[in-house]
Amino acid sequence: MAEQAVKKYVVRLSAAERETLEALIKKGSHSASLLLKARILLKADVSEAGDAWHDEQIIAAFDTSAATVHRTRQRLVEAGFEAVLRRKPRERPSITPIFDGEAEVRLITLACSEPPAGHARWSLRLLESKVVELGIVARASDSTIGRTLKKTF
Repeated sequence: MAEQAVKKYVVRLSAAERETLEALIKKGSHSASLLLKARILLKADVSEAGDAWHDEQIIAAFDTSAATVHRTRQRLVEAGFEAVLRRKPRERPSITPIFDGEAEVRLITLACSEPPAGHARWSLRLLESKVVELGIVARASDSTIGRTLKKTF
């Protein structure tokens, strides 16, 4: 058998952390990825109460990849216990928001103002054309305007 390499990310769980993970697994109403991470950490734990399994044992037992086990260990050591249980936040949004703070304020002000002549109220389509006409944004759909206003009202 190959000699085991020294682990860079060693999992040492406190009694409270073990209890939290065991409760997550016992309840079973969480996402599969969260339950997998909890199981990996419990088996990788080298404290007195832990099983101290090697990565190969964990991979075989849970039918997962070496990268998943490594990333779970790494996240625990580098970011802490709570970070492992939460999804990693995106560093930047996939789509930049159309309405930044200033544009959003101008949209809200416009929506609260008197509607154009011949209209009883501002519709999303009227707002859509007016925000482009006023140069608040280059373009926006009525659904984007609706979502932006829904956050406010």
